[in-house]
Formats: sequence, C-alpha cells, structure tokens
Amino acid sequence: MADLKRRELGDFLRARRDRLTPETVGLPGRQRRRTPGLRREEVAELAGIGVDWYVRLEQGRQVTPSLATIDALARALRLTEAEHHHLRALAGGGGHRRFEPETAPASLVRLVESLSQPAYVTGRRRDLLAWNAAAAEVLGFDALAPGDRNILVAMLTYPISRALFGASWAGEAQRMVAQFRATHDLWAGDPAFVALLRRLAEGCPEFAGWWERHDVGRPASGRKTLHHPSRGLIVFDHASFQANDDPGLKLVIYTPVAT
Repeated sequence: MADLKRRELGDFLRARRDRLTPETVGLPGRQRRRTPGLRREEVAELAGIGVDWYVRLEQGRQVTPSLATIDALARALRLTEAEHHHLRALAGGGGHRRFEPETAPASLVRLVESLSQPAYVTGRRRDLLAWNAAAAEVLGFDALAPGDRNILVAMLTYPISRALFGASWAGEAQRMVAQFRATHDLWAGDPAFVALLRRLAEGCPEFAGWWERHDVGRPASGRKTLHHPSRGLIVFDHASFQANDDPGLKLVIYTPVAT
C-alpha cells in the first residue's frame, strides 16, 4: 500500500496545483495556458525546491521529502490547516496493516444506548458500529441492509437520506466525503476501502466528481436541519468525540434545538 500512498500524495499535489492561478499566488500573468492551474516549475519556485524533485513527488516516485519541504509546499499551494495536515500524513513513511473491522467497546455501546438523543459510533472506514433507538428513529439506521451499515453508504446511496436532508444534502454529503478522503488516502489500496469506494460510486452519481477533487476536511461540530417523514422539520446541533479505547472510533451525538 506504500506505493498507492505515494500515488495519492502525487494526485493530491496535482489537484491542489490545478486549482490555483499565477495571480492568486502573486506571480505575474503569463501567456495563455492550455490547462488550468500552476505549472510544476512555478510550484517548485514558490516552495524553493528543485523542479525535478517536485516532479518526482507528483509522479508518486519513491522519494522522502523532509518536513521542511512539505511545509514549504503547503505554503506554496495555499493549503488549509486540514490540507496541510493531510499532506504531512501522506508524506510520512510506511503504511497501515490490512484493515480489520473494529468493534465498539461494551462500555461505549452502553453509553450510546443510555442517551435519549440520537447517537452513534463509527470506525475508521465510517462503518456504523453502534447506534441507539433515537438514531434509528431519526436517521433510519435500522433500515440499512447488514452490508450497508456505513454512514457514507447511508448518506450517499439511500434515497431516504436525500429526502431527510433536503436542500442541504449535497453540501452535507460533500463534507462527509472530504472528511473520509483524509482517512482513505492513508489506507489506499486496502481491499475494504476499495470495496467501499466501488459501492459509493455505483450508488451515488455525484460521488466520482467529488472524489476527483481530492478535497480533505476534518470533523467539526455544526447544525443539521432534517425533514423527517413523521416529525416534520427538526433541527439538531451535532458534535463528535474520539474514543479513549481506540482513537479511530468516533462517537457522534445529536442534540435537539428548539425551533
């Protein structure tokens, strides 16, 4: 998987380079370009590194950039904090062992089940590991087929989710895809992650376009407005927490907001 991780690094750099223009990074406008974005030599110049070195990075070749080089590239490409963190992770050496589905600790499951507001636990691949009755009632998790118990599959491929989120569905779905991208790229090529991508691509027409953008994001609290089939319009604040037993597990809690 190390080779695929380097390929993801190259693809990420290329995607971030393509979204910039000379004007946005303070370079003078030059002749008309056949393709959008900065040229490789322009990125190398901005980062203060050799063009050949940068080309090798984009090509996914076996090179080991220093932390200083990665930070210089982050500045040159105008990366956000989340993108900078992702670039560092991709450039790190080694890879993960084969993915194995997690199990939520019994104490965490009991906590989730004791809550009156919607709550659930996901793993690294965003598999749903536990949820309570309130989450089943509001988010429809009990209706998921056993092989589809994954928050991305539920959100992107089940029509009930599109109806539940209404006009905000596309924005929420893209946000979730960007957050997952930050995890996926570290497990690129693992059969479990490959299978999930295939399922999402087959079940969501928009997914391929979102995925090709290489957007990355971090979990963040926020507010969700849902159009429930029996309860009507309901609003929740949501927040997520890492589990002490395994930082790869995430507890998500929805708190009702009076409207």
